[in-house]
Amino acid sequence: MKKIFPILAFILTIIYTTASAQDLTVATYNVRNENKGDEKEGNGWKQRYPVIAGIVLFNDFDIFGTQEAFQGQLNDLTKALPGYAYTGVGRDDGKQAGEHSAIFYKTNRFKLLKRGDFWLSTVTDKPNKGWDAALPRICSWGYFQDIPSGKKFWFFNLHMDHVGVEARKESAKLVLKMIKDMTAKDEPVILTGDFNVDQHNESYTLLHDSGVLQDCYELAPIRYVNNGTFNQFDPNLKTDSRIDHIFINSSFSAQRYAVLTDSYRTATAESEKEIKSGNFPKEVSLHKYIARLPSDHFPVVVKMKFAE
Repeated sequence: MKKIFPILAFILTIIYTTASAQDLTVATYNVRNENKGDEKEGNGWKQRYPVIAGIVLFNDFDIFGTQEAFQGQLNDLTKALPGYAYTGVGRDDGKQAGEHSAIFYKTNRFKLLKRGDFWLSTVTDKPNKGWDAALPRICSWGYFQDIPSGKKFWFFNLHMDHVGVEARKESAKLVLKMIKDMTAKDEPVILTGDFNVDQHNESYTLLHDSGVLQDCYELAPIRYVNNGTFNQFDPNLKTDSRIDHIFINSSFSAQRYAVLTDSYRTATAESEKEIKSGNFPKEVSLHKYIARLPSDHFPVVVKMKFAE
């Protein structure tokens, strides 16, 4: 009997380890580019990125797509996120210039087998603007191996144009074509990004009704969504529009879906003054601060599994 319990414990450990190895926490996060206008309004990158890093670390993102970050911002995030690396190039020169659609991933969880980038345009292999787009737009991708399970999967991350209606529609078609051309049948695929269209738009429908990908929002049985994904740096705004999305194919199953609306506080001229009230214990000290958001987008996070 004494020998049975260690064996049983060992078997349960193997079962638990194998099961947990199938779980992935995937996110997409437009972190907002660094610019002087935001800094002037009190939303500077230097005060925002530690909060962004805290959200990533606390929620234990395994792999996530980012949008808008310049090279310096990626350097800041890399330093603030020990154990993570990223892949992706700048959209302006295919190297470091301009905004990136970088993919961050845990280096002890995933092995990057292949990587690449293509532009959302009729010319996909060099920087350029496609269709009626206002700016060059890029999709970065990686082919990863999940080290614990040995499973391989594709991860695509993009930022569609904010102006070009035709560009967004054609970009959706292009991404679907690239996925079909690059991946083998039944290989797991994740697509994340800022699509600049909500769940009622034609470009969104092209993806969700493609027979190739589906929106995790529609698939997850448990959802925590109290707001849409764009906030304009104003914690008092409310929208039902989701313009940041995570799509998967049938090789994954979505378990939980959330839009994370974390905020932080910055000091005002009145922050030194203590607020007194008879409605809380005297040990509590309250001060007047400004509620702020770490980006003008909220991150989307999905708990998913490799399909059985």
